Amino acid sequence: MSRFNPYGDSSGGSSLAIAGADFAILAGDTRHSTGFSIDSRDQSQIADLGDGLFLTSNGFSADAKQLVDDLRTQIKWYHHNNNDHKLSISAAARTTMMLLYGKRFFPYYVNPIMIGMADDGTGAVYSFDPLGSYDREPSRAAGHASELLMPFLDNQVTFANQLDPQTGEPRKRLDLDLQTAVDLVKDAFTGAAERQVQVGDTLEIVILTKDGVDRQYYDLRRD
Repeated sequence: MSRFNPYGDSSGGSSLAIAGADFAILAGDTRHSTGFSIDSRDQSQIADLGDGLFLTSNGFSADAKQLVDDLRTQIKWYHHNNNDHKLSISAAARTTMMLLYGKRFFPYYVNPIMIGMADDGTGAVYSFDPLGSYDREPSRAAGHASELLMPFLDNQVTFANQLDPQTGEPRKRLDLDLQTAVDLVKDAFTGAAERQVQVGDTLEIVILTKDGVDRQYYDLRRD
């Protein structure tokens, strides 16, 4: 017996983000699929919201697009009401939370990740669940390969549940330099693409620093 399902299973792939002392990275593959059928090999899932803010929304693609449109509208109204003053990453995160929570009875079927530069110059990563709960984190992964990507980030970025072999004390997170973080992103997606059929084609990396935005592209497997 078939049942009505308002959500499709089309997906924008997988994404991850890393925050550093003076940078933030957001990366995602460009494979767009429905089940095991590839709809597009060149579909960027990283949205530029303006004001140095970038967002990915893995999940139901129509909801992801609507959320991005709603956020851009909210940012335009903020500029209109505040003499084009730039919206901070913390305020943008709260705005995203309010949009998601406002749809809690018929939620957006997405798991957004947002990056930006905080007021103190540090990189900021905010992650959200579909109902609006959010948190600032050193790293986060979402999408089909999140089960593969997140343990890698826990191990290489935050040293989760690791002990110093010399002292036996919990290892403390060390801020990565930019190049090391970019290399970790490439390694994470290269490994995920070998294990997860819905990850592949091209890796898009957005690197945000005080000097601006840099986009890099890296080939993944295409089968």
